[in-house]
Parts: sequence; structure tokens; C-alpha cells
Amino acid sequence: MRDRSVPDSAPPLARRRPAAGARRAATLLERRKQPGRRALVAAALLACAADPAASAEETARATLRGVDGSVLGEASLRETPHGVLLWLSLTGAPEGTHALHFHETGRCEPPFRTAGGHFAPEGRGHGFFNAGGPHAGDLPNVTVPASGRLQIEVLAPRTDLSAGANGLLDEDGAALLLHADPDDYRSAPSGAAGARIACGVIRGDSWR
Repeated sequence: MRDRSVPDSAPPLARRRPAAGARRAATLLERRKQPGRRALVAAALLACAADPAASAEETARATLRGVDGSVLGEASLRETPHGVLLWLSLTGAPEGTHALHFHETGRCEPPFRTAGGHFAPEGRGHGFFNAGGPHAGDLPNVTVPASGRLQIEVLAPRTDLSAGANGLLDEDGAALLLHADPDDYRSAPSGAAGARIACGVIRGDSWR
């Protein structure tokens, strides 16, 4: 039997919406929970602004030019927790195996003696086969095909992109050099690597 005390026009209880006052109370309660969340977000943003390294990694680049000024390649460098990752793209290098090094001064006037010696801030000897080495700037040889085009990636573990003791971006900078001959990884001071055929000043820039 139907309950005649409930009018026929009354909507089912399940469909009734909360009263306006109840909705306002729920909204106010939710807003009271927000300041703590907003404060955490604001604190994180301020931390990133105060420490640029928290939001961007240190990066650099170099354009390698031959003694005649022609572009032989481009390099990008990126600091990692384990050293500097070097990405090198050669586009017009001579065919053969060549030594590749970081040098201690960011100057590249031909014949590139202005770049100084190998980057060696720790005072170690030259070469991977030297028990007292290698220099921080010693890198593996690269073998260029007849096309003159080559792309490599290599990690330089005892370097960084700061102005500190092991930094490639200190006051006098640093350079990336390609030599005519391979590095024998042993001979002082530069592995019998021959003439300096390409040089690029390392400059702070964006990672490619």
C-alpha cells in the first residue's frame, strides 16, 4: 500500500541535492585544506629559483675549426653526476685515427699552441697506460672514415663545467683539440699525437 503521507510530486530521496548551506560549508572546509598544499608548492618553486642547478644542468659547446678556419665539427658537453659527457659530431675531419683532448686554455689561434697543454688540474701524468695518469683532459682516440663524418659520445669522469679546480669553465677556459696522429696513451706530455689540426673553445651554452 502506498504511503499517502508523501506527496506524489516529491522526488526520490536518492536524487535530492544537498541544501545550498551544506554545499557552502563543504566548500569552505575544502579551502581550509589548501594553504598547506599551496605552501609546499611555493617552497619548491622558491628552491628551484634559489638553486638554478635544481632546474637546469650545466652545459657547454664548442665549434672545432681547422688551421684555415673551416668548421670541422661541433661538440656539446653536459655535466653529469659522474663527469662531463661529450657529444662530438665531425663533418670534415681528415680520414684516420686522431687523438682528442681537453686543453687547459680556451684560446684557439692557429696553430693552436695558445690552447696550452692538456687539461690536468690534478697534476697526474699523461696516458691511460700510465700508472700515474691519466690527465683529466685525456680522451680516447677517434677513427674518422673517408667521408670525414663521425659521431661519438664519451665521458670525461674527472671534469665538470664549473669554474672550480676541475672545471672546464674557469677564468681562462678550456679547449677541445683534435690532433693529426693517434695518442699512444703513454708518452709524455701528449702521447706523441702530432700536430694540432682542429680546435674549439668550450663555452657555456645549451645542451643539443
